[in-house]
Order: sequence, then structure tokens, then C-alpha cells
Amino acid sequence: MAPKRAAGFLIYRLIHDEIQYLLMKASYGSFHWTPPKGHVDPGESDYETALRETREEAGYTENDLIIYKELSKTLNYHVKGKPKVVVYWLAQLRDVNKNPTLSDEHTDFKFLNKKETISLSGYKDFANMVEELDVEIKKIHKFSN
Repeated sequence: MAPKRAAGFLIYRLIHDEIQYLLMKASYGSFHWTPPKGHVDPGESDYETALRETREEAGYTENDLIIYKELSKTLNYHVKGKPKVVVYWLAQLRDVNKNPTLSDEHTDFKFLNKKETISLSGYKDFANMVEELDVEIKKIHKFSN
């Protein structure tokens, strides 16, 4: 069975040298918190999906983001016993004051530091991705620590 594919962006903003990640609370299922993402439609690339889903779920367009196409992570896991593959690209929010516009798929959003993001998501593979991309963000912005 081919796994279901999904794609999205791990969106962050910098506020006074603090890295804050965007998580959105699903309005269905276990009301889990994730970055904007969604299923790949037939004929659509993973990257096109990430752009479309981010626009639909958060109201952010490509112009709102600095997208690091070379920095992506692929997560493989199972949902209800079925394999799923999710590709995330790292993206920085250009305007730190621009909050997402939620669709009916989400009821809330938060910008959180790394520790809070990992804690709220609750998934080990997601936590590992955030840890790895946090290191890359610090390189990009030349953080001393």
C-alpha cells in the first residue's frame, strides 16, 4: 500500500532573537497541534501542496515567507495503521506581526519557542525535526549559541 503523502512548512518568526514556531490546533480528531500541512492532490508536487495548504490553512502566501527549499525534512509514520509520509520545508515569516488567518480546519494557533513546540506536538519524529531545523535557523541568522 502506497503511503498517503502530505506536505507543509515549519514556519518560524524571529522576535528579538527568539525563534518562535507556528503550530495550529486541528478542529477534528484528537485536536492535535501541527504546522500548516495537507494531503498531496493528484498531479501536484509536494512543494505545490505545501504552498496551497499553507495558503488555505493559515492565509500565508509565498510572498509572506522566506522559504528555505534546501532545508526539508521527511517524516514517516502511521495513522490508524496506515503509512503516511509528510514533507516539511523550513520557512521564515517575513512580517513577525502577521498572524495566520485560520480556516475551518483549525480552531487556534500559537507561536511557541522550541521547547514549547516540541512539548505541544507530542511526537518524537516531529521533535527531532524541530531540533535539527532549529540548528539550521541559528546558522542562517548567525546566532552565537
